[in-house]
Amino acid sequence: MSYYTVKGILARGFPILLLTSVIGIFAGQILNIEIEKLISMPIILVLIPALIKIGGDTGSMLGARLSSSFHMGLGSHLRRNPVVRNSVLAALIVGLSACFFVGIVVWITGTILGIGLPFITLMALCLIAGSFELLAVFSATITIAFASHRFGVDPDDTVIPLIATLGDLIGVIGIFVTIHILNII
Repeated sequence: MSYYTVKGILARGFPILLLTSVIGIFAGQILNIEIEKLISMPIILVLIPALIKIGGDTGSMLGARLSSSFHMGLGSHLRRNPVVRNSVLAALIVGLSACFFVGIVVWITGTILGIGLPFITLMALCLIAGSFELLAVFSATITIAFASHRFGVDPDDTVIPLIATLGDLIGVIGIFVTIHILNII
């Protein structure tokens, strides 16, 4: 049981904490750079927190499932692995459903507050940015989980903190790329 000592936990967790802090600061700076666009379209300010959480949360859910499969000896190969395939499919369904639901809730909120976008535009923003975020985060989740397992690092110690933070960064980037593609602002 020497693996679960205070020193061992700190040694494994502190580098990950430092890395996630830097990534989080970077995501915040992207928001800071784009502050003028955000102020001109306040409904986007309502949308950002909910939409960026979807990628991190579903990616963390996928990471936990993959980590559990490694601990049970079920996830040793990436190709044609039903655990990976079914976990990704379930997380994708949950993530896209959440993006659709967030789009509806934000549209209703924007309509009530008088700061909304047209429904189709807002839904396109949510689904395109959400799809981009989910695909990127799930790819990173699978990569980090398999790399951690392969190099003898417990995926529970790496996947969830990294993916939650990467979800924020990729989500922010995805929202601004989608805003640019749809020419919203």
